[in-house]
Amino acid sequence: NFFFQASNPGQFESDSDVLWQRGHVPETIVYYGRVGINTDAPDEALVVCGNAKVMGRVMHPSDSRAKQNIREVDTNEQLRRITQMRLVEYDYKPEFASVMGIKNT
Repeated sequence: NFFFQASNPGQFESDSDVLWQRGHVPETIVYYGRVGINTDAPDEALVVCGNAKVMGRVMHPSDSRAKQNIREVDTNEQLRRITQMRLVEYDYKPEFASVMGIKNT
C-alpha cells in the first residue's frame, strides 16, 4: 500500500521507496512495478478490478492505425498454415475463475 501526497505535479512523497518517477515525455509519470486498482495484489503490470472508462482511444499493436504496408495474402497458403496449428479446448482453474468473476469455466 502506498500513500501519496502531491506537492507539485510529478513529485510525490511516499511512505515507501520512491517508485514513481517523472517520465521523459512531458506530463507523464512512470511506475516500475505492478499497479492495482481496487486490489492490493496485482499479478500483472496493471490490474483493474471493476469497470474502466476510457475517454480517448485505446491503441493496441493489432490496431490498423499502428500499421503500414498492409496487403492481401494468399488465402490457400494461410489455410495450409492454419491446418498445422495446434487447437485446444480448456477449462479455467476454479481458483482463477473465482478471482476473475468467471461463471462458465
